[in-house]
Amino acid sequence: VQLQASGGGLVQAGASLRLSCVVSLRAGRSYSVGWFRQPPGKERSFVASIDRVTGSIDYADSVKGRFIVSRAENMVYLQMNSLKPEDTAVYYCVAQKTGSYQNTASWNHWGQGTQVTVSS
Repeated sequence: VQLQASGGGLVQAGASLRLSCVVSLRAGRSYSVGWFRQPPGKERSFVASIDRVTGSIDYADSVKGRFIVSRAENMVYLQMNSLKPEDTAVYYCVAQKTGSYQNTASWNHWGQGTQVTVSS
């Protein structure tokens, strides 16, 4: 089991970034995927997810209308538009959910994180 995130960087407010994550799990098994983030000095929190059963997509209120989560085969993406300084955080991709999508404890597998910094 391996998740590898990439695509972070330093951008100005209003810019866009796309994060990518390679999800290497057991072949032939479906799984929910998503993204969390952890701002400096704060707790990790939910950003977006895609449910493996229903295909439903959920977003944190703070990113609705600006971020888009998607998946293709073994890849998960997070398109981030109209970035704000408060979006500055380490972003983690996650896979295999066994509870509420908003709960960090529900996700079994985590990537190493990629830093996103938005300057004002």
